Amino acid sequence: MNTVAMVEDAGYEVVDVSNADDAILLLEARPEIRVVFSDIEMPGSMDGLKLIHTIRRRWPPAVLILASGRIMPHIEDMPRDTAFLRKPYAERDLLKALEAAA
Repeated sequence: MNTVAMVEDAGYEVVDVSNADDAILLLEARPEIRVVFSDIEMPGSMDGLKLIHTIRRRWPPAVLILASGRIMPHIEDMPRDTAFLRKPYAERDLLKALEAAA
């Protein structure tokens, strides 16, 4: 499954980064970004769950989508209005979560 290709094929612009630190730098440089999709397990100074909490605090209107195939966070462990996708997820489920930003 190539998430970037799925999202681009649906007509969205994608900016791909490899870790949470780069994601924060990108959001600081490009505040127009409205959606953040993250895996829970990722390299860097924080995991995806910590990343989306940071984003919710600093960029409250951002649409947050979190995914994992191994970790199932409790709803209360995620920021409000976070979509969670369990891997492997269907393309239709990802696109439905993205529609929240439209």
